[in-house]
Amino acid sequence: MRFWIIPLVVLAGMGLSVEAGLLGPLGSQVGHLWATLGIFAIGSLLLTFGLIFGRPRLRTLFAQPRWMLSGGVLGPIYVGALTIATPHIGVGLTMVGILFGQLGSSLIIDHWGLLGSAKRHVDRYRVGALVAILAALWLIH
Repeated sequence: MRFWIIPLVVLAGMGLSVEAGLLGPLGSQVGHLWATLGIFAIGSLLLTFGLIFGRPRLRTLFAQPRWMLSGGVLGPIYVGALTIATPHIGVGLTMVGILFGQLGSSLIIDHWGLLGSAKRHVDRYRVGALVAILAALWLIH
């Protein structure tokens, strides 16, 4: 395994907590949907800038099975949930809840090899990690 992957995902997770911290107050000021739109607009501008200098692959993108593109629906739902939940329950509880949901669904996807991913055995240690996160969710609440 490449040594830089784990720090990369830890930093990405840290970024999500910062994003949640930003979205809560922004949503309270401008409305949850407007805050979600604003975050996606900035992200879209940055991605568009990157695509301008990259080789266009739109034909390849839209040649993929439609279900693969359905993930685009999940991003706004996720950001909307962060925007709504964070002011009410705080960044910590929001992120632990998100983490529990992510790990639970990830274990199912890995175990069954769903969505085109490789099958990875879910052992008692991985289930134990899920239970520990559930305990953290209960303790933080």
